[in-house]
Amino acid sequence: MIEPFIVKIEPDRLNDLRRRIRDTRWPEPATAPGQGLALERLREIADHWSEEYDWRRLEAELAGHAQFRTKIDDLGVHFLHQRSSHPDATPLLLSHGWPGSYLEFLSCVGPLADPTAHGGTAADAFHVVCPSLPGYGFSDRPSSAGWNIHRIAAAWIDLMDRLGYRRFAAAGSDWGTSVSTMIAAQAPDRLIGIHLIPPLVAPDRSRPFTGAEQRAVDQLAERSRTGSAYGELHATRPQTIGYALNDSPVGLCAWIAEKYEEWADPAGPGVPIDRLLDTVTLYWLTGTAASSARLYWESIGEVSRWFTEATADVIMVPTGASVFPAELPRPSRRWAERRFPDLRYWGEPPAGGHFAALEVPDLYVAELRASVAAIRSGSRSG
Repeated sequence: MIEPFIVKIEPDRLNDLRRRIRDTRWPEPATAPGQGLALERLREIADHWSEEYDWRRLEAELAGHAQFRTKIDDLGVHFLHQRSSHPDATPLLLSHGWPGSYLEFLSCVGPLADPTAHGGTAADAFHVVCPSLPGYGFSDRPSSAGWNIHRIAAAWIDLMDRLGYRRFAAAGSDWGTSVSTMIAAQAPDRLIGIHLIPPLVAPDRSRPFTGAEQRAVDQLAERSRTGSAYGELHATRPQTIGYALNDSPVGLCAWIAEKYEEWADPAGPGVPIDRLLDTVTLYWLTGTAASSARLYWESIGEVSRWFTEATADVIMVPTGASVFPAELPRPSRRWAERRFPDLRYWGEPPAGGHFAALEVPDLYVAELRASVAAIRSGSRSG
């Protein structure tokens, strides 16, 4: 059964959130750069959150998009489903990651579903399906282990069945890249193609690196050295970190905002503060700090090997890929073609980082349109 879902949070819960933010017990500033999100920056975000941020604005925006819940594999799953008015629209499954949510794609849903109103043509139209990962947002929190990327991929295939989409395109970033890739591995006949930001492949060390490849390898190594502690905690002690993040809204905000600031393109517009707080508030109101972190416990070991060591699979589904300039990892096309031999589109946009749909939504939409068009035409571009 699929049931309509409306986002409406009780006033008492919003008032409690503001009170907790105002009652934060603050630490002293860092003693040196590189120790985490700066105190003055976090206080700026927190002041805006408690005094100016308007969750009701987001609820009004969400009211313009059809949302639903259904039970799949004994777990309640929430999803946004925006049908296009164009009858030949391509069904598109969009999957998010951490520390994101389905809200990442809100600014893109309109242009994707109604391209003629946003500078595109009817051929660019999509029926957009955007689910919340298990343990994230308005989906249920799993009560037992086993909800890894393979199980999520199977659940998303089931979801598209229920919506009547026999064949569809799958796209995503962060965890969404891995989930989309696993859909291609499990049910290649169901897919028109996949679009990955970025494709997860290991460096080809059998040949000398180009200058761009060496820079990408070096930057990933530096990120692993200085900025991967969050992932180790999620992968090894998600319950322990969950206690702190589920109890302190400012602690949760710091944990997430640091990534939104560090992983965005420093030369680009960044993520608007209200969009950042939309996501942080969603994590807070749904109590999903611990449950979202558990996906690392379930799957990060496997996924990290894909882009650092090697992959054992070859994905034959038609594939498009976009590598934004501030993203990590940042594979080269020749590396990607080893795992995705039917690579029909390769995009390297001029701006954007890990949160491209939030940072540069116009570029994100353009990349997705171009990728699916190349997949449909059978040509190779980019």
